[in-house]
Amino acid sequence: MRPIARVLVGLAKGNARPQRAGFLQSVTGHFCGSHQDEAMVSCGLDRHHFVISDSEFTGSTRLLLKRPSFCPIKHLEERQAASLPEELRGRGVDVGVAVVLQSVDRRVLLTRRAKDLRNSPNIWVPPGGHVDVDEQLLEAGLRELLEETGLRLEPASFSWRMLGLWEAVYPPLLSRGLPRHHHIVTYLLLLSTESSQQLQRRITADKHEVSAYAWLEPPVLEAVAAIKDGAGSMRSVPSHLPQTIKATELSGGSAQPMELLTATFLNAAPATGQDVERVSTGTRFALRLWLDTLGARAM
Repeated sequence: MRPIARVLVGLAKGNARPQRAGFLQSVTGHFCGSHQDEAMVSCGLDRHHFVISDSEFTGSTRLLLKRPSFCPIKHLEERQAASLPEELRGRGVDVGVAVVLQSVDRRVLLTRRAKDLRNSPNIWVPPGGHVDVDEQLLEAGLRELLEETGLRLEPASFSWRMLGLWEAVYPPLLSRGLPRHHHIVTYLLLLSTESSQQLQRRITADKHEVSAYAWLEPPVLEAVAAIKDGAGSMRSVPSHLPQTIKATELSGGSAQPMELLTATFLNAAPATGQDVERVSTGTRFALRLWLDTLGARAM
């Protein structure tokens, strides 16, 4: 198993010696100083550590860091925390990366995680995964994109920027069990010079990671980004959107075209009970940031 990068946090303004984030420490709450769920922070990768600080430092980028209102770390009671294994409590916070890949025709690639995966099976997300020790964020994002979809992007074929940070805990709700994984996910926006059709022809997805994939257009993604968690039921599809979305499913050892109900992408995370096929809450956060970039370029 490859060693994974960990998160460090600056404890005070101007602190030159950030400390390792604890597994049960809500990194977002650290900066808010309250029960709010977002904060502007400075961040950057330094060798095998991802540093987050409330003050700027050399090479840092200023980004929005957010967690869901139902974040398990936020709501964890002392007795629940004490019941976690010592090796888990001492593990720290892992660093993840997710690639929001935008084609030149302004479509975004989302993948459905394989149903046999231990974490977040059957959930729609951008390609992504852990950042390894001594790996740069873009390097990790391109590696995960290649491993999951088979897409190799040449340096001259895209530009990129960091979109935002998301505090992700799994299971995502305490009603589904105590936390087992804790990440800070960096969403990267990659702007490809190729069309979605050109990129689609080159996809050879890994069936062990991905069960389906689709290129979604801005009107659909805007509706997805507006969904609030809690209900979990299928929503009615707005009249300006198609009732189905063209997707590709991995079945029987090959990729097959399929029509997926648009309402599937509009599912919200249920407050209790079993999860449903849906777009992850962190992905919806990233899509809201991405939509802001489209608006900025249109002005």
